[in-house]
Amino acid sequence: MAKDLRMARYGAILTFVMAGLMVGTMTVRIPALTDKLGLSESVVGTILLVWGLGALVTMQSMRRVMARLGSRTVLRVGGPLTALGLVGVAFAPNLPVLLAAAAFFGLAFGMVDIAMNAQGSTVERAYGRPLMNGMHAGWCVGAISAGGLGSLSIALGLSFTANLALVGLFSLPVMILAGRAYLAEAPARESGTAARRRMPPIVYLLGALMFFAFMVEGTVADWNGLFMRDSLGAPEAVAALGYPVFEAGMLLARLTGDRLRSRFGVRGMLTVSGLATAGFFTAVLAAPAPLMAVIAMFFVGLGVATISPMTLSLAGSATDNPGPAIAQAGAMGYAGLLLGPVVIGYLSDATSLRTALGLAVVLGLLIALAARLLPREEPAAVQVLPARERERVEVAA
Repeated sequence: MAKDLRMARYGAILTFVMAGLMVGTMTVRIPALTDKLGLSESVVGTILLVWGLGALVTMQSMRRVMARLGSRTVLRVGGPLTALGLVGVAFAPNLPVLLAAAAFFGLAFGMVDIAMNAQGSTVERAYGRPLMNGMHAGWCVGAISAGGLGSLSIALGLSFTANLALVGLFSLPVMILAGRAYLAEAPARESGTAARRRMPPIVYLLGALMFFAFMVEGTVADWNGLFMRDSLGAPEAVAALGYPVFEAGMLLARLTGDRLRSRFGVRGMLTVSGLATAGFFTAVLAAPAPLMAVIAMFFVGLGVATISPMTLSLAGSATDNPGPAIAQAGAMGYAGLLLGPVVIGYLSDATSLRTALGLAVVLGLLIALAARLLPREEPAAVQVLPARERERVEVAA
């Protein structure tokens, strides 16, 4: 059992890494996609809307699916499909095919995202201490790798198609192998209406916090490159660095986030995170040169990094079975990931990209305000075990 638990933790982290790599590869090459097909900012927003709608449709159905099948089964199907979806985006020859491929990629990713968070919550419960920030650090590693590989691909002259196809084909067997390590949850048979009535109110508050945080993360992922290139005049290779630098800040925060959470609690951390996100994104928008904006992006990543892992962890501990609660909060959160980039696209057409990105500052302030509505005490499922018990679990695993 100890070996299975350790392998499940590594498998969950690897899944986060690969998900970050695949999604990050597409986002960092968006400027190249606009050049490949001659797309305007509003059309890019439409593509991102289709991708997000695909993910959201799957996420909305995951509550019942997760209650019946569990995260292990869903990940074993969704992981390979996500890799194939990225390959489809890579080879799309025109806008209609690209829209279809983006929708498929989003549908598959929606399965993976909800299921990998539920798997992380299952492993976290088995260990008896906060681990979710560490899981999400794996996403940052994947996203940073995507940015680095994207910049290298640009330097080597690799096209959008070649870059995405290579990453997708590499990810396919890795996701299949990771499926052997996941833990199984005890399935819970719930009807949709009854399950909805039993869902604690805190799950919906956590979903709202995720909505705000994912709007910020989606805005950075999808529009940072164009802002750096078109508004600040950065070369494409430099513009592509903004996202991985942002993810580097997120990685640092998430590597330390579980320890900070054990010491300061979720309520205080989320308040500070919201204020930091608003302040540092203001610095990005006011930056007079690309290098200063890239540096400020690192601190935006520090600010926003721990919000989604902590809200998902709390959602997973709000009910006996983490899957349905995470699916509910996750679907609400990813509505923000869906709407944020789209709203930015249309606002930028109406005003300017710099003005539209000011929405992220407002979202940071909303996070700080909403965090004050959370209870001061965390659920017992994610509190730190007594020292002797924690040492026993850590030695065993």
